[in-house]
Amino acid sequence: MATWKTFEQEAPDLAAEVRARFEAHETHVLATIREDGSPRVSGSEVDFTGGGLTFGSMLNAMKARDLRRDGRCAIHAHPSSDGDAKVAGVAVEVLDPAEKRATATGKEPPGDFHAFRLTLTEAVLTTVDEENQLLVIHLWKPGHPVRVFKRR
Repeated sequence: MATWKTFEQEAPDLAAEVRARFEAHETHVLATIREDGSPRVSGSEVDFTGGGLTFGSMLNAMKARDLRRDGRCAIHAHPSSDGDAKVAGVAVEVLDPAEKRATATGKEPPGDFHAFRLTLTEAVLTTVDEENQLLVIHLWKPGHPVRVFKRR
């Protein structure tokens, strides 16, 4: 697993493109694992603070309960014609009060909340090469170079 900062160091171009996809829209789709093992999808906002990708949750929301029990998750950026970005990893709850406040990045939460920092296991950017009618998938995993797959 790796921090967002590590991703930026190992694959700066891909990290910049993935980040741009997340910053282009406010709300994205977070996938967590329910207690019974089935998937749960929820809307979520992400921020880039302290060299990491962070996101929050209302206090005791189901997605927060999922993540506190099993931090494995994936976040899919709001889709657009510029490409689909996804990240996966393990969410770690931010417990330090000062660090937790910093994750709010200018948004004043209406009350207490959960904050999580994602440690990455992979990042993916999928685009379409219209000219050659190909789906182009860029995959990064910590400690490995970016791999590119092309599919018809």
